[in-house]
Amino acid sequence: MPRYEYPTTAPALDFRAFLAELLAAGDAVAIERTVDPHLEVGAVTRRVYETHAPAPLFGSLTGAAPGFRILGAPAGLSALPGQRYGRIAAHFGLPRTASPRDLLEHLIRAMHAEPVPPVVVPTGPCRQNVVTGEAVDLERLPVPLLHQEDGGRYLGTYGFHVVRSPDGEWTSWSVARTMLRDRTTLVGPAMPQQHIGMIHRMWRERGEHTPWAMVLGAPPAALAAAAMPLPDGVSEDGYVGALTGRPVEVVRALANGLHVPAYAEIVLEGYLSRDETAPEGPMGEYHGYAFPEGRPQPVFHVEAVSWRDDPVLPVCVAGLPPEENHTVWGTMISASALDLLRTAGLPVDLAWCSYEAATCWIVLAIDRSRRGVPGWTDRRLVDAVAEVLFPSHVGWLVPKVILVDDDIDVTDIRQVVWALATRCRPGTGEHVFPDAPGIPMVPYLTPEEARTGTGGKSITNCLLPEGFRGTTASFRGSYPEELQRHVLANWSRYGY
Repeated sequence: MPRYEYPTTAPALDFRAFLAELLAAGDAVAIERTVDPHLEVGAVTRRVYETHAPAPLFGSLTGAAPGFRILGAPAGLSALPGQRYGRIAAHFGLPRTASPRDLLEHLIRAMHAEPVPPVVVPTGPCRQNVVTGEAVDLERLPVPLLHQEDGGRYLGTYGFHVVRSPDGEWTSWSVARTMLRDRTTLVGPAMPQQHIGMIHRMWRERGEHTPWAMVLGAPPAALAAAAMPLPDGVSEDGYVGALTGRPVEVVRALANGLHVPAYAEIVLEGYLSRDETAPEGPMGEYHGYAFPEGRPQPVFHVEAVSWRDDPVLPVCVAGLPPEENHTVWGTMISASALDLLRTAGLPVDLAWCSYEAATCWIVLAIDRSRRGVPGWTDRRLVDAVAEVLFPSHVGWLVPKVILVDDDIDVTDIRQVVWALATRCRPGTGEHVFPDAPGIPMVPYLTPEEARTGTGGKSITNCLLPEGFRGTTASFRGSYPEELQRHVLANWSRYGY
């Protein structure tokens, strides 16, 4: 293949540029010593999540083909001062100092902007190396065993599926895991409630396999868009352009008529079998647990693999939060829910899936200035949130909702815990919605609830009661603003 000069791209649209930005900021570290993909990569990455250390770039991997690398914790939290959300912000093209509200408002603006369709280009970095047909061998890739409890090695933990409806009107990019089965096949979930499952069903009804691709080391904004619970029928590729202000560049797939990002590290192409299944899992889950058994899932057949020189495979080592299921997915869920509730006219100032809650709850800050509007009783507000949120795709994903007044910073887990402990009245504060639809993966569901996709949904009222006379005893609440400024200005002089 002839060499091609690739233009410089923004980090949000090029994983390689994103990685360079992390390294330059000190939020990634290049590990030169040889590391084993069999558990050692997973162990190091789990330790990184739990200490907020820089993302590990493993440059020398036992048993891997020359040049292949792995990046762990691509969207973990950072310990760098003032840059806690730096890796997440970089996915969206925002400054590393962006706050949670900055992230959400940026995502919501893109949801209401005109979609910017992708641009088809003749080639791209993802085509620097290509194998097809009998030459395909997924075992060449450094596929890691991430937890000792896992039932296999997982290739797709931080990538996304590409599928398109038979009529060509809907292209879905969606994040889901895939486990290595053999040299040419993967196996992974495609739940009927997920967009990939909906499109898979369309092709099955025609008696055909689903044309499919998987993108690994994707443009970070594309990965984030793929994790966004957008409405059915909305194509994520146009949202990427709205999010970044420029179209994502795509190339035509080698094995089918799909299009994949040109600035990807690794691309797999083939089809999702019409009816073939195979055992998948178990795998350490995003709720923080590992279970003892797997289950049959659809089989993905790989007919072509392409990769850029010295490719980097990003991995998410799912488990105890926070990791990417909580940081990226949780942030996208927060933005979608906030936009949905605002659009419905509810007095919600901010929404946040606390990363520490493993995407099992979302906290809503209620605008206190609007709580006094006639008709907004606490019970009416609870019912209105349930009516708007629970039937939606984003509401299907999160089982628990917590309502607090907007004096609580919902992005600060300490304040949320304080509100839960001091403002929720036992016996009357929790409202249960047993018939609301919900994701069946929540650990506390009964087998029957998981089978039917209902149950386990609640709204917890932590709103201050009417006539409450207390004030918050804190640095911000108990001292004049002038004294606060004086103390902050002299903080180092106090010896801190």
